[in-house]
Amino acid sequence: MNKDSLILFLEINNLNYIFFVGKNDEENNFQIIFKQEVPLAGIEDDKISSLEKVFSTIKQNLYLIEQKLEHTFNEIVLILDNFNLTFLNLTGYKKLNGSQVLRENIIYILNTLKSCVVETEKKKNILHIFNSKFYLDKKKIENLPVGLFGDFYSHELSFVLINKNDYSNLENVLDKCGLQIKKILVKSFISGALTSNNNKNLDTFFYLKINENNSKLFYYENNCIKSEQNFKFGADIVIKDISKITYLNFDTIKMILKQMEFKENIKEDELIDKFFFRKIDYRKIKKKLIYDIALARIEEMIKIILFKNINYVNYNKISKNIFFEIDDRVTSNFLEKIFKMEISNRDSFKVNLIKNTSYDCMLQTAYEIVHFGWKKEAIPIIQPKISLTKRFFEAIFG
Repeated sequence: MNKDSLILFLEINNLNYIFFVGKNDEENNFQIIFKQEVPLAGIEDDKISSLEKVFSTIKQNLYLIEQKLEHTFNEIVLILDNFNLTFLNLTGYKKLNGSQVLRENIIYILNTLKSCVVETEKKKNILHIFNSKFYLDKKKIENLPVGLFGDFYSHELSFVLINKNDYSNLENVLDKCGLQIKKILVKSFISGALTSNNNKNLDTFFYLKINENNSKLFYYENNCIKSEQNFKFGADIVIKDISKITYLNFDTIKMILKQMEFKENIKEDELIDKFFFRKIDYRKIKKKLIYDIALARIEEMIKIILFKNINYVNYNKISKNIFFEIDDRVTSNFLEKIFKMEISNRDSFKVNLIKNTSYDCMLQTAYEIVHFGWKKEAIPIIQPKISLTKRFFEAIFG
């Protein structure tokens, strides 16, 4: 094994730190050779609450990884699935008066918009910049229109930002561990890129992830992540509602939901099987009652997340495709079918169910983004400073 090809990844989500080590084989296929999940410590409410706990957790696990693989890491790729991220979409313009769109025009717009974000968002750092839309004379162009003629050019950029304090804290903790950040990737961006790669003719969609205690919706347009919103409720509120009315404990309800068959027309006299009452006293509970409770709560959740969410009203008019995933800790065919039914019954949404994306596919996509870039990711060009002497001679000799 060529240890120089080993890459260290760290995902930070709402529950865990997940350490990965991956490598490329001789055929340039990426594979995970090490994975370790550790309970989240030192991070609360999407921000670092204890630098010491974060440092201790990362340092301890880094040491174990390096001992196991007999390799010292100097760089790390961070994958963030929490922290309070900000999403901005800004458009720059250039009057052409019939001339060509030049590379310099695009560089100018790119740097101007980036400078605007840096100036107005002084407490935040930029993680990603995407070339999200191009219009030439009000006509949408799929790719950068360098060399095309027109009168008016507009260029939209999408920015993903992180609070500067969070960025600095992460950077300082990793620096104390002897690690330099090679790249920070937002988990939603990776999920969107992977979904786009797996659906070649689809580059605009919603993605809804229901976890046990939280949910997340993001909007992906023209192969760029445009917006993301987190909700502090998940499948647990459905289980809580059922528990309140039936007086069943959570474990019994989860077992019922995992094995209960989905049917819209459940007979009034159908009861929950006695099999689920082996450890508790049997009670006659109708299947339709479970269905009605779940349906009412899920309908309310979907309204809040998507259909009555003012942050997504305009995006709802652009795309009717939504990818839907329930975390494997709460996976239930019964719940999945109700979610799918509620979403598809409104506004002609097409629901694509995703079954727990493998970490191998996710890390493969992350690796490709880090090493080969992303088709819509933009890199602002830093204009070199010209010395006073050079400007003097350029003014004279041109």
